[in-house]
Amino acid sequence: MEQSYTEQLELLKKLISTPSVTRSEHEVSAIMKADMERHGYEPECLGLNLLCYPHHYDASKPTLLLNSHMDTVKPVAGWTRDPFTPVEEEGKLYGLGSNDDGAGLVSLLYTFYELDKKEQPYNPLFLATAEEEVNGQGGMKLAVKKLPHIDVALIGEPTGMQPAIAEKGLMVLDFTVHGKAGHAARNEGINALYRATELIEKLRTISFDKVSDLLGPVKFTITMINAGTQHNVIPDTCYFTADIRTNELYSNHEVFDIISFQLPEWCEVKARSFNLNSSGIDIHHPLIIKALSLGMIPYGSPTLSDQAVLDFPSFKLGPGESSRSHSADEFIHVNELKKALPTYLKLLDGTFIL
Repeated sequence: MEQSYTEQLELLKKLISTPSVTRSEHEVSAIMKADMERHGYEPECLGLNLLCYPHHYDASKPTLLLNSHMDTVKPVAGWTRDPFTPVEEEGKLYGLGSNDDGAGLVSLLYTFYELDKKEQPYNPLFLATAEEEVNGQGGMKLAVKKLPHIDVALIGEPTGMQPAIAEKGLMVLDFTVHGKAGHAARNEGINALYRATELIEKLRTISFDKVSDLLGPVKFTITMINAGTQHNVIPDTCYFTADIRTNELYSNHEVFDIISFQLPEWCEVKARSFNLNSSGIDIHHPLIIKALSLGMIPYGSPTLSDQAVLDFPSFKLGPGESSRSHSADEFIHVNELKKALPTYLKLLDGTFIL
């Protein structure tokens, strides 16, 4: 196991050293592919996604999908070190993608290697995906079209190695508020910006009555606003955008209808997509029951992952903490990486997944 940890750490450092901002995953995909080939596998290339079958795949068995993503966000302002230079200091490994999602990626890959060393009551399948950070068409949305039947998925996102058995959905809404242009020096026109700000205050009071035990209430947040062409013209149009995080008690369509009902005739709204609904797994699923027996504590996650586009049960479990993701001086505790593989094996080795 110590040799495996050393290999994982070296692979993670190599990934950090290779910039892999979303839609630039070519080099990290090649690195991951080379590691799989070094261990005797021939992964399928689905675009930049990599799908790795076990040596003795048996279509009559249920299948467990192990998935993590290869891409990162862009480095944010505030880094005090080179985000692409892996540095170990005081038990921490610093670097962009170390926490989200490099540690989960390498530990799940090596979990796959270990599981496949002996016969399991299921097929372990490993998938490394691209474009997760933007929910892109070349990532999981492309890969799922090529997957065999999957019974359950484990997504290696940073969860402190506790099972996130539900996650909030996402819907982005674009609002257009109409007014009437006029000269700012005279009392004329209808200011679309004023209309928009009044409407935003009203929308902030919308109540979504169904509150989830795991995920809490639906969260509605205005994140962008834009209006006006020049200082002396009353704006006749104002645009604003809302980020909606839905719980499992509402579909995105239902939330859209509730919001639309509150709008006056001078406001239009469009959803960019309805597809990213809340997702998760039943707490009575055999894998979650096993997790409970190991002392793990299930919870609901407010953040979105690739599991949002899956149509089979899934949950998140991985080293690291979500609070470190997308932050300056991102890091993973090396001990978190070291403990991940043994924890995964306790949960998955020999376990019946149905």
